[in-house]
Amino acid sequence: MAEDKNKQQQAQNQINIELTEEIAEGIYSNLAMIAHSNSEFVIDFIRLMPGVPKAKVKSRIVITPEHAKRFLLALKDNIDKYEASFGQIKRTEDMPKFPMNFGGTMGEA
Repeated sequence: MAEDKNKQQQAQNQINIELTEEIAEGIYSNLAMIAHSNSEFVIDFIRLMPGVPKAKVKSRIVITPEHAKRFLLALKDNIDKYEASFGQIKRTEDMPKFPMNFGGTMGEA
């Protein structure tokens, strides 16, 4: 009886997430710009193409500071698992050499 009640409670706590075909295809990005205010983080995912002086923001995600922190921890956990399976991810020091000022306090990823 207690087991049935526990299963019912777990079913009530689950979130049903819908993933459309279009979104499931994903969007390629090779640069992320991050800005923040006191109430939100804005992450712009950008695609840079070699030899093309103009880059386009392909997706913008706006999240709360709490969710930004959760995202950081989840990403770190996934990177740790990836490196445990496939080896350390190598970083290149090459960065795009053009102005990237979208205003506000910035970070790059």
